[in-house]
Amino acid sequence: MRNPRPGIGALLALSTIACSSAAPPTDTPAESDRSDIQKRVAQYTTVKLAPDLSGLTDAQRQMVPLLVEAAQAMDRAFWAQAYGDRAALMASLSDPAVRRYAEINYGPWDRLEEDAPFVDGVGAKPKGANLYPADMTTTELEEAAKTNPALKSLYTVVRRDESGALEAVPYSRAFAEDYDLAAEKLRAAAALSESAGFKRYLEARADALLSDDYLASDLAWMEMDDNTLDVVIGPIETYEDLLFGFKASSSCYVLLKDLEWSEKLKRYARLLPDLQKGLPVDNRYKQETPGSDADLGAYEALYAAGDANAAVKALAFNLPNDEKVQLEKGTRRVQLKSTMRAKFSKILVPIGDILIHESQRSHITFDAFFANGMFHEVAHGLGIKNTLNGSGTVRQALKDHASALEEGKADVLGLYMETALKERGELDDADLHDNYVSFLASIFRSIRFGSTSAHGIANLIRFNFFAEQGAFTRDTRGRYSVDFEKFPDAVTALAERLLVLQGDGDYEAVDAFVKQYGNASAELESDLARVTAADIPVDIVYEQGLDVLGL
Repeated sequence: MRNPRPGIGALLALSTIACSSAAPPTDTPAESDRSDIQKRVAQYTTVKLAPDLSGLTDAQRQMVPLLVEAAQAMDRAFWAQAYGDRAALMASLSDPAVRRYAEINYGPWDRLEEDAPFVDGVGAKPKGANLYPADMTTTELEEAAKTNPALKSLYTVVRRDESGALEAVPYSRAFAEDYDLAAEKLRAAAALSESAGFKRYLEARADALLSDDYLASDLAWMEMDDNTLDVVIGPIETYEDLLFGFKASSSCYVLLKDLEWSEKLKRYARLLPDLQKGLPVDNRYKQETPGSDADLGAYEALYAAGDANAAVKALAFNLPNDEKVQLEKGTRRVQLKSTMRAKFSKILVPIGDILIHESQRSHITFDAFFANGMFHEVAHGLGIKNTLNGSGTVRQALKDHASALEEGKADVLGLYMETALKERGELDDADLHDNYVSFLASIFRSIRFGSTSAHGIANLIRFNFFAEQGAFTRDTRGRYSVDFEKFPDAVTALAERLLVLQGDGDYEAVDAFVKQYGNASAELESDLARVTAADIPVDIVYEQGLDVLGL
């Protein structure tokens, strides 16, 4: 059943509120600042989202603009969640480079620089973004949630009522205009769908946007398998909520499935239950059985919006996040081919030429980079979803550290799986040395995302842990080499550590672990500075839209 809509005054209050620390900018940048902001924009290299659409039917071509309009609605909702009033911010910025950087970051804070403000007159970004009142304390929410559990829901924003008490406002009300429009466009696309499964999913997702109940649509997404087009839409990841990690952010990908590549990848999903049994950890931490209906596919992105488009772009993703769906149906691992190729050629290879010893650079290959990304996503389905100490799911227990620990687990378990599958003859002629060196080079790539990124933190932890284990060496010229004998042992040791930390659900232990390993040394900072000095992009931005697609 749909939530009742608030009156127009309440809607305006919800849609225009900005973080209280985000004072309006006061002026345009000075000349020196202008040069700095141009350098920041130049950290991103542009990639066109323009795959070949010649294989689409007429009906599918008509669906794409509808799905893009739904994505654009999610983009507006994400702006409200991450910052507040986008229009007011943009109207106050006269310098084109500052405006462009605000567009990339969905606000006036630099996501590559620990959310430091890059606009004059803007304060620090609240850890909870615009998902909570900026003056709210963590203790206040914890106390209020004892009588109002909805305050911790993935799908509510927290606001103050007229008396100043905390209240939970469902997303379907808080972002009613955008969520209603997205639902309308999804239903229009469903009416054109030639795939029964995709039609059912689109209709269920439209219902979910209006009810804040996403379970049925997540299940429908996992059950469809005959669709060429796909769309991942709604409040999904919790990366934006650095205060608690409770709140999901609005996001959207419009996708085109690569049927040939996806068929090649299917067999790995069927191995999940068996791989779970072999994890390097006590049986208590692998007692859950992952769903065997998991899907693994390669896709081309047609459009990205909201959280999916904010600053650093994902190589792949693994959904749904709902633990009930994961245990019943598994997950779908989506590999974004064009994104992976762009990051490999424009970023990873140039980083390797600077930081990897010349004797090992030939081991940096696209096939290994693709495989590492693929098995990272597979590994999200392994391990444990519910803590052993009765403190709920891993995500609930580990709060703001949950995402970083999960990303780190997926990285190392992906490598562990590659080694195990190679021993079983499942990886054909793959050279694991390629996987290891490509993995090390990619650590340097991802560390540059910054310590406010779950992926950045995960890579810092892994770098420092591997260094402690002797998994790689650094020569006097600052070139790194994998120790091929010690590297697999370091992978196993870190995998066990992370799985136990997740299963135990001990927030204080995890916090201490992150503080111990999640920092960059002066030596590492110096090495990364050499990469920056070489003008190697940190990440990519998408040139996208119906005109780019030729529609």
